[in-house]
Amino acid sequence: MSAISRDDVAHLAMLARIDLSDAELDKMSGELAIILESVARVSEVATDDVPPTSHPLPMTNVNRPDVVRPSLTAEAVLAAAPASEQQRFSVPRILDGD
Repeated sequence: MSAISRDDVAHLAMLARIDLSDAELDKMSGELAIILESVARVSEVATDDVPPTSHPLPMTNVNRPDVVRPSLTAEAVLAAAPASEQQRFSVPRILDGD
């Protein structure tokens, strides 16, 4: 006997707003029963001495640290711009309004 009945599947389908035919209800009843059995089997394996983890392998930060280094001055950057205004790039307006 499956762990989930046809009526249970019909109720779940109604809650999810999924329209299933009679044949689909019968098929889903068997498939959901297999899924529930698999989840129950996994639950049996879990033991108290195994800590819960989000990843099976340890994660390390691969980003380099931020280091302040000399860079171009605002004047040098803006010297190559076609137009500038108040130490900013000046570009054509693309949106209407203020």
